[in-house]
Amino acid sequence: MQITPIAGKVFGAEVTDVSLGDLTDEQFVEIKQAFLDFGFLAFPGQFLSAEENIAFGERFGPLEFGALPLSNVKRLPDGTFAEKVLNLDSQTMRSNVGNETWHTDSTYKPLSSKCAMLSAVVVPEHGGETELADMRAGYAALDEATKERIDGLSAFHSNQYSQAKDIGDFPRIDSNGFFKDVYHQEAYLRPVVKVHPETGVKNLFLGRHAFGIPGLDRSESQELLASLLDFVVSDESRTYTHYWQPGDTLLWDNRALLHRARPYDYSKPRALLGTRVAGDDTELSYYPEDPAAQAGRDALAAELELLREESADLMYGATTASR
Repeated sequence: MQITPIAGKVFGAEVTDVSLGDLTDEQFVEIKQAFLDFGFLAFPGQFLSAEENIAFGERFGPLEFGALPLSNVKRLPDGTFAEKVLNLDSQTMRSNVGNETWHTDSTYKPLSSKCAMLSAVVVPEHGGETELADMRAGYAALDEATKERIDGLSAFHSNQYSQAKDIGDFPRIDSNGFFKDVYHQEAYLRPVVKVHPETGVKNLFLGRHAFGIPGLDRSESQELLASLLDFVVSDESRTYTHYWQPGDTLLWDNRALLHRARPYDYSKPRALLGTRVAGDDTELSYYPEDPAAQAGRDALAAELELLREESADLMYGATTASR
Protein backbone atom coordinates (compact mmCIF):
# COMPACT_ATOMS: atom_id res chain seq x y z
CA MET A 1 0.00 0.00 0.00
CA GLN A 2 1.30 3.41 -1.01
CA ILE A 3 0.16 6.65 0.68
CA THR A 4 1.28 9.69 -1.32
CA PRO A 5 0.59 13.27 -0.11
CA ILE A 6 -1.21 15.48 -2.64
CA ALA A 7 1.39 17.69 -4.31
CA GLY A 8 1.15 21.41 -3.55
CA LYS A 9 -1.47 20.96 -0.82
CA VAL A 10 -1.28 21.14 2.98
CA PHE A 11 -3.66 18.21 3.31
CA GLY A 12 -4.83 15.06 1.55
CA ALA A 13 -3.21 11.92 0.19
CA GLU A 14 -3.77 9.35 -2.55
CA VAL A 15 -3.75 5.70 -1.53
CA THR A 16 -2.87 3.04 -4.10
CA ASP A 17 -1.92 -0.64 -4.21
CA VAL A 18 -4.68 -1.63 -1.81
CA SER A 19 -8.15 -3.15 -2.16
CA LEU A 20 -10.70 -1.59 0.20
CA GLY A 21 -12.99 -4.54 -0.45
CA ASP A 22 -10.38 -6.96 0.92
CA LEU A 23 -8.66 -4.94 3.64
CA THR A 24 -6.57 -6.40 6.44
CA ASP A 25 -6.78 -5.05 9.98
CA GLU A 26 -3.16 -3.88 9.72
CA GLN A 27 -3.91 -1.95 6.54
CA PHE A 28 -6.94 -0.33 8.13
CA VAL A 29 -4.89 0.88 11.10
CA GLU A 30 -2.51 2.56 8.64
CA ILE A 31 -5.40 4.05 6.63
CA LYS A 32 -7.11 5.35 9.78
CA GLN A 33 -3.95 7.13 10.91
CA ALA A 34 -3.43 8.63 7.44
CA PHE A 35 -7.06 9.78 7.49
CA LEU A 36 -6.49 11.63 10.78
CA ASP A 37 -3.18 13.09 9.59
CA PHE A 38 -4.19 14.17 6.09
CA GLY A 39 -7.90 14.91 6.52
CA PHE A 40 -8.91 13.15 3.29
CA LEU A 41 -7.81 10.14 1.28
CA ALA A 42 -8.44 9.42 -2.41
CA PHE A 43 -8.54 5.79 -3.54
CA PRO A 44 -8.53 5.51 -7.36
CA GLY A 45 -9.96 2.51 -9.18
CA GLN A 46 -11.66 0.71 -6.30
CA PHE A 47 -15.05 -0.02 -7.97
CA LEU A 48 -16.59 -0.85 -4.59
CA SER A 49 -19.93 -2.62 -4.43
CA ALA A 50 -22.67 -1.28 -2.15
CA GLU A 51 -21.82 -3.97 0.38
CA GLU A 52 -18.12 -3.09 0.28
CA ASN A 53 -18.89 0.61 0.76
CA ILE A 54 -20.91 -0.22 3.84
CA ALA A 55 -18.34 -2.63 5.27
CA PHE A 56 -15.49 -0.14 4.88
CA GLY A 57 -17.55 2.70 6.36
CA GLU A 58 -18.51 0.62 9.36
CA ARG A 59 -14.84 0.24 10.27
CA PHE A 60 -15.01 3.91 11.32
CA GLY A 61 -18.19 3.53 13.37
CA PRO A 62 -22.00 3.25 13.11
CA LEU A 63 -23.40 4.72 9.90
CA GLU A 64 -25.98 7.42 9.29
CA PHE A 65 -26.49 5.69 5.96
CA GLY A 66 -24.55 3.36 3.70
CA ALA A 67 -24.17 3.19 -0.10
CA LEU A 68 -27.02 5.66 -0.60
CA PRO A 69 -27.38 6.88 -4.20
CA LEU A 70 -26.42 10.55 -4.36
CA SER A 71 -27.32 11.19 -7.95
CA ASN A 72 -29.62 12.75 -10.52
CA VAL A 73 -30.82 9.31 -11.68
CA LYS A 74 -32.73 6.61 -9.83
CA ARG A 75 -31.09 3.35 -8.77
CA LEU A 76 -32.92 0.32 -10.15
CA PRO A 77 -33.64 -2.87 -8.17
CA ASP A 78 -30.68 -4.64 -9.81
CA GLY A 79 -28.27 -1.94 -8.59
CA THR A 80 -27.81 -0.20 -11.92
CA PHE A 81 -28.99 3.33 -12.61
CA ALA A 82 -31.79 4.55 -14.88
CA GLU A 83 -30.95 6.71 -17.88
CA LYS A 84 -33.68 9.29 -17.28
CA VAL A 85 -32.47 12.16 -15.09
CA LEU A 86 -34.52 13.69 -12.29
CA ASN A 87 -36.43 16.93 -12.71
CA LEU A 88 -34.32 19.87 -11.61
CA ASP A 89 -37.28 21.13 -9.56
CA SER A 90 -37.58 17.90 -7.54
CA GLN A 91 -36.55 18.10 -3.90
CA THR A 92 -33.74 15.61 -4.56
CA MET A 93 -32.23 17.85 -7.22
CA ARG A 94 -32.80 21.00 -5.17
CA SER A 95 -30.85 19.34 -2.38
CA ASN A 96 -28.11 18.28 -4.80
CA VAL A 97 -27.79 21.84 -6.10
CA GLY A 98 -27.68 23.16 -2.53
CA ASN A 99 -24.70 20.92 -1.85
CA GLU A 100 -22.71 22.90 -4.41
CA THR A 101 -21.99 25.38 -1.60
CA TRP A 102 -19.26 24.78 1.01
CA HIS A 103 -20.48 22.73 3.98
CA THR A 104 -19.75 19.93 6.40
CA ASP A 105 -22.20 17.07 6.82
CA SER A 106 -24.96 16.70 9.36
CA THR A 107 -24.25 19.78 11.46
CA TYR A 108 -28.02 20.27 11.20
CA LYS A 109 -28.55 17.09 13.29
CA PRO A 110 -28.03 16.53 17.02
CA LEU A 111 -24.90 14.49 16.26
CA SER A 112 -22.84 15.91 13.41
CA SER A 113 -21.05 13.40 11.19
CA LYS A 114 -17.63 11.91 11.90
CA CYS A 115 -16.62 11.24 8.29
CA ALA A 116 -18.07 10.62 4.84
CA MET A 117 -17.23 8.66 1.72
CA LEU A 118 -18.26 8.86 -1.93
CA SER A 119 -17.71 6.20 -4.59
CA ALA A 120 -18.17 7.10 -8.25
CA VAL A 121 -20.37 4.92 -10.46
CA VAL A 122 -21.37 7.21 -13.35
CA VAL A 123 -19.77 10.62 -13.89
CA PRO A 124 -20.38 13.32 -16.51
CA GLU A 125 -17.70 14.10 -19.05
CA HIS A 126 -17.38 17.65 -17.73
CA GLY A 127 -18.04 19.15 -14.28
CA GLY A 128 -19.47 17.43 -11.23
CA GLU A 129 -16.20 17.46 -9.31
CA THR A 130 -16.00 17.37 -5.52
CA GLU A 131 -13.92 20.03 -3.76
CA LEU A 132 -12.48 19.90 -0.25
CA ALA A 133 -11.05 22.62 2.01
CA ASP A 134 -8.89 22.29 5.13
CA MET A 135 -10.38 24.15 8.10
CA ARG A 136 -7.41 23.14 10.30
CA ALA A 137 -4.94 25.03 8.13
CA GLY A 138 -7.44 27.85 7.79
CA TYR A 139 -7.68 28.33 11.53
CA ALA A 140 -3.90 28.05 11.99
CA ALA A 141 -3.35 30.84 9.44
CA LEU A 142 -5.67 33.34 11.17
CA ASP A 143 -4.09 36.31 12.90
CA GLU A 144 -4.17 36.30 16.69
CA ALA A 145 -6.72 39.10 16.90
CA THR A 146 -9.21 37.10 14.86
CA LYS A 147 -8.54 33.98 16.91
CA GLU A 148 -9.26 35.94 20.08
CA ARG A 149 -12.42 37.43 18.57
CA ILE A 150 -13.95 34.07 17.64
CA ASP A 151 -12.83 32.17 20.73
CA GLY A 152 -15.95 30.98 22.54
CA LEU A 153 -18.40 31.95 19.79
CA SER A 154 -21.01 29.50 18.49
CA ALA A 155 -23.43 29.47 15.56
CA PHE A 156 -26.71 27.72 14.86
CA HIS A 157 -26.79 25.16 12.05
CA SER A 158 -29.79 24.30 9.88
CA ASN A 159 -30.18 22.81 6.40
CA GLN A 160 -33.50 24.63 6.01
CA TYR A 161 -31.60 27.88 6.52
CA SER A 162 -28.90 27.02 3.98
CA GLN A 163 -31.35 25.87 1.30
CA ALA A 164 -33.31 29.10 1.65
CA LYS A 165 -30.29 31.39 1.73
CA ASP A 166 -28.21 29.73 -0.99
CA ILE A 167 -30.77 28.75 -3.64
CA GLY A 168 -34.19 30.05 -2.56
CA ASP A 169 -35.54 26.60 -1.71
CA PHE A 170 -38.00 26.18 1.17
CA PRO A 171 -38.41 22.41 1.67
CA ARG A 172 -41.53 21.02 3.27
CA ILE A 173 -41.32 19.76 6.83
CA ASP A 174 -41.79 16.06 6.22
CA SER A 175 -42.21 13.41 8.89
CA ASN A 176 -41.69 10.61 6.38
CA GLY A 177 -39.12 9.64 3.77
CA PHE A 178 -35.42 10.36 3.35
CA PHE A 179 -35.71 14.09 4.02
CA LYS A 180 -37.36 13.79 7.44
CA ASP A 181 -33.95 13.96 9.19
CA VAL A 182 -32.68 16.73 6.92
CA TYR A 183 -35.40 19.36 6.82
CA HIS A 184 -36.99 20.01 10.19
CA GLN A 185 -37.65 22.89 12.55
CA GLU A 186 -34.52 22.45 14.65
CA ALA A 187 -31.28 24.45 14.58
CA TYR A 188 -28.29 23.16 16.52
CA LEU A 189 -25.72 25.36 18.26
CA ARG A 190 -22.09 24.43 17.53
CA PRO A 191 -18.75 26.15 18.31
CA VAL A 192 -17.15 28.27 15.60
CA VAL A 193 -13.78 26.86 16.69
CA LYS A 194 -13.81 23.09 17.09
CA VAL A 195 -11.24 20.95 18.87
CA HIS A 196 -10.92 17.68 16.97
CA PRO A 197 -11.88 14.90 19.42
CA GLU A 198 -9.18 12.48 18.20
CA THR A 199 -6.24 14.71 17.27
CA GLY A 200 -6.79 17.69 19.61
CA VAL A 201 -6.17 20.07 16.69
CA LYS A 202 -8.26 23.26 16.52
CA ASN A 203 -10.11 24.15 13.34
CA LEU A 204 -12.88 26.41 12.14
CA PHE A 205 -16.28 24.72 12.10
CA LEU A 206 -18.65 26.51 9.75
CA GLY A 207 -20.08 26.41 6.24
CA ARG A 208 -23.43 26.99 4.55
CA HIS A 209 -25.55 25.61 7.40
CA ALA A 210 -24.13 28.06 9.99
CA PHE A 211 -25.98 31.25 10.94
CA GLY A 212 -27.05 33.44 13.84
CA ILE A 213 -24.08 33.72 16.22
CA PRO A 214 -25.60 34.52 19.63
CA GLY A 215 -24.36 37.87 20.93
CA LEU A 216 -23.88 39.38 17.46
CA ASP A 217 -26.47 41.18 15.38
CA ARG A 218 -27.56 39.52 12.15
CA SER A 219 -25.35 41.48 9.76
CA GLU A 220 -22.27 41.15 11.97
CA SER A 221 -22.83 37.41 12.27
CA GLN A 222 -23.30 37.03 8.51
CA GLU A 223 -20.19 39.05 7.73
CA LEU A 224 -18.01 37.18 10.23
CA LEU A 225 -19.06 33.71 9.08
CA ALA A 226 -18.66 34.68 5.41
CA SER A 227 -15.23 36.22 5.96
CA LEU A 228 -13.95 33.17 7.84
CA LEU A 229 -15.15 30.79 5.13
CA ASP A 230 -13.72 33.00 2.39
CA PHE A 231 -10.39 33.04 4.22
CA VAL A 232 -10.23 29.25 4.46
CA VAL A 233 -10.73 28.75 0.72
CA SER A 234 -8.67 31.78 -0.41
CA ASP A 235 -5.38 29.85 -0.42
CA GLU A 236 -5.04 27.18 -3.13
CA SER A 237 -2.89 25.03 -0.87
CA ARG A 238 -5.92 24.63 1.43
CA THR A 239 -8.33 23.45 -1.30
CA TYR A 240 -8.42 20.34 -3.46
CA THR A 241 -10.54 19.39 -6.47
CA HIS A 242 -11.26 15.74 -7.16
CA TYR A 243 -11.91 15.02 -10.84
CA TRP A 244 -13.97 11.86 -10.69
CA GLN A 245 -13.28 8.72 -12.64
CA PRO A 246 -15.63 5.71 -12.35
CA GLY A 247 -14.44 3.49 -9.51
CA ASP A 248 -12.85 6.26 -7.44
CA THR A 249 -13.55 6.43 -3.70
CA LEU A 250 -13.01 9.61 -1.67
CA LEU A 251 -13.00 9.63 2.15
CA TRP A 252 -12.86 12.79 4.28
CA ASP A 253 -13.07 13.96 7.90
CA ASN A 254 -16.26 15.95 8.48
CA ARG A 255 -14.83 17.29 11.74
CA ALA A 256 -12.00 19.15 10.00
CA LEU A 257 -12.85 19.74 6.33
CA LEU A 258 -15.39 21.54 4.20
CA HIS A 259 -16.60 20.10 0.91
CA ARG A 260 -18.90 20.95 -1.98
CA ALA A 261 -20.05 19.48 -5.29
CA ARG A 262 -19.43 21.40 -8.50
CA PRO A 263 -22.03 22.17 -11.19
CA TYR A 264 -22.40 20.06 -14.31
CA ASP A 265 -24.86 19.55 -17.16
CA TYR A 266 -27.84 18.28 -15.16
CA SER A 267 -29.23 16.57 -18.28
CA LYS A 268 -26.29 14.14 -18.05
CA PRO A 269 -26.26 11.30 -15.48
CA ARG A 270 -24.11 11.56 -12.37
CA ALA A 271 -24.32 8.75 -9.81
CA LEU A 272 -22.23 8.29 -6.69
CA LEU A 273 -22.74 6.07 -3.66
CA GLY A 274 -22.59 7.98 -0.40
CA THR A 275 -21.72 6.50 2.98
CA ARG A 276 -21.75 8.68 6.08
CA VAL A 277 -20.39 7.72 9.50
CA ALA A 278 -22.42 9.03 12.41
CA GLY A 279 -20.83 11.20 15.05
CA ASP A 280 -20.30 9.93 18.57
CA ASP A 281 -21.08 11.75 21.82
CA THR A 282 -18.26 14.25 21.18
CA GLU A 283 -20.31 15.58 18.22
CA LEU A 284 -23.50 16.14 20.22
CA SER A 285 -25.08 19.58 20.31
CA TYR A 286 -28.36 18.69 22.03
CA TYR A 287 -31.47 16.66 21.26
CA PRO A 288 -34.83 18.24 20.33
CA GLU A 289 -36.30 17.39 23.73
CA ASP A 290 -33.57 19.36 25.52
CA PRO A 291 -34.78 22.80 26.75
CA ALA A 292 -31.79 24.37 24.95
CA ALA A 293 -33.34 23.38 21.61
CA GLN A 294 -36.01 26.08 21.78
CA ALA A 295 -33.51 28.87 21.18
CA GLY A 296 -32.51 27.20 17.94
CA ARG A 297 -36.11 26.84 16.79
CA ASP A 298 -36.78 30.51 17.53
CA ALA A 299 -33.63 31.66 15.73
CA LEU A 300 -34.45 29.54 12.68
CA ALA A 301 -38.07 30.68 12.47
CA ALA A 302 -37.04 34.33 12.61
CA GLU A 303 -34.31 33.83 10.02
CA LEU A 304 -36.56 31.97 7.57
CA GLU A 305 -39.14 34.73 7.75
CA LEU A 306 -36.51 37.25 6.63
CA LEU A 307 -35.15 34.92 3.93
CA ARG A 308 -38.60 34.55 2.36
CA GLU A 309 -38.17 38.02 0.90
CA GLU A 310 -34.39 38.09 0.53
CA SER A 311 -34.17 34.86 -1.52
CA ALA A 312 -37.01 35.59 -3.95
CA ASP A 313 -34.56 36.32 -6.79
CA LEU A 314 -32.43 33.19 -6.31
CA MET A 315 -32.58 30.06 -8.47
CA TYR A 316 -35.76 28.59 -6.99
CA GLY A 317 -37.35 31.94 -6.15
CA ALA A 318 -38.29 31.21 -2.52
CA THR A 319 -40.50 28.30 -3.62
CA THR A 320 -41.15 24.76 -2.44
CA ALA A 321 -40.64 21.75 -4.68
CA SER A 322 -43.74 20.04 -6.01
CA ARG A 323 -44.14 16.43 -4.92
